[in-house]
Amino acid sequence: MHRSKKVGKVGVVSLGCPKNLVDTEKMLGRFFESGYTLTPNPEEADLLVVNTCGFIADAEEESRQAIREMAAIKSRHPGVRLAVTGCLAQRYGRLLKEQIPAIDLLLGTHDTPEQSRRLITPPLRRTPILAPLHKPLEGAPRVLTTRPHTAYLKIAEGCNNPCSFCIIPQLRGPFRSRPVEELVAEAQALAAGRVCELNLVSQDTSLYGRDLSPRASLIHLLTALETIDPIQWIRLLYLYPTLVTDPLLDFIGQSGKVVPYLDIPFQHTHSAVLARMRRAERGGDIRQLVQRIRRRIPNGAIRTTFIVGFPGETEEEFQDLFEFVQEFQLEHVGVFAYSDEAGSHAYTLPDKVAPEIIEERRSRIYECQQTISQQKLTTYKGLTLPVLVDDTLEEPPWTHRGRTLWQAPDVDGHVKLKGRPMAVGTMVMATIVQNTAYDLMAEV
Repeated sequence: MHRSKKVGKVGVVSLGCPKNLVDTEKMLGRFFESGYTLTPNPEEADLLVVNTCGFIADAEEESRQAIREMAAIKSRHPGVRLAVTGCLAQRYGRLLKEQIPAIDLLLGTHDTPEQSRRLITPPLRRTPILAPLHKPLEGAPRVLTTRPHTAYLKIAEGCNNPCSFCIIPQLRGPFRSRPVEELVAEAQALAAGRVCELNLVSQDTSLYGRDLSPRASLIHLLTALETIDPIQWIRLLYLYPTLVTDPLLDFIGQSGKVVPYLDIPFQHTHSAVLARMRRAERGGDIRQLVQRIRRRIPNGAIRTTFIVGFPGETEEEFQDLFEFVQEFQLEHVGVFAYSDEAGSHAYTLPDKVAPEIIEERRSRIYECQQTISQQKLTTYKGLTLPVLVDDTLEEPPWTHRGRTLWQAPDVDGHVKLKGRPMAVGTMVMATIVQNTAYDLMAEV
């Protein structure tokens, strides 16, 4: 890769989901190509970049706070420039610049690699607002910000689902799969750089390939990725329930590399709430899907997320969700409080639920799930499992921390390890000796 002479230091703040993190990593690749060096200290930076999330109100406020903090640093260092990228820039455009005048450049989520280069070409004589086009940062080199042995592979951009609580299609556009050969090449490059775990992400991973010509499928992509020898684990995140087919489940169950872990956001279980959410599935569909997964992948783990407090959610409708959690005992459950987002269809719905009721319902599910998680992890005691070593740990007698097949990075629990010397980024066999509500302890 050709690199020009050093042109300065860049400090980057990346917020939001793993999909946004991949955009940040590709942006860093552009910076490095153009001669910038990365600094963890924003006070040293010549260029400050905040890659924002604008999905829900809490994420938007976190992004705005980060922009304000970088603007304060810019005010102390004449000549420093501030760029804001990602979903918040896409959502508000010039209005964001008017609200925070210190911003020098806005870059939306749909801008091309050619436009992204304008982000890193000094000097900035004015503040260009780049029009959203298509395919952000395709083909850009990547600089991993995750642990060097694990990486996210973003297989598509955008979303076609009309969920009434969500503005992602407005921010990211329609669903667009990346070609299989392009993804395999990126995965091979990641594997050459020590990555042994791929976590596939998109807004709707199970839809992959149906828009390509010739048409492809998620199974087609997984079959190709399995051929990359250094890759040992392939994990599927963000599957839409109606597209989790029996052939896909059978493929996962028989695969030597695709781990038996399915991340499927159900959002709710009551059919009336799902209808108001404009979801394609109903309560019976979700229950049947869980049963199909249990039959076809007996050793599998299911992660899901629910929204409580959706407009009009009655106590009866919430009780249906609570009883589902009790009955089906999923391995990992996340619960979001409904966020009333301007621009979404749900924003126009009547019968908003009071915040204190939302929080009480959220707490009830978490308390229930904590007990379920503890009981499930207790059954692992005595089992010897493969564990990917993530970090060193200074909690005697535990010297390292890792994850099993059933634990995704950053969202699930961990395995604390002790025993013989081990290297970060390697796979070890470890025997489970004890557990807490969310973590396992094991001896190598």
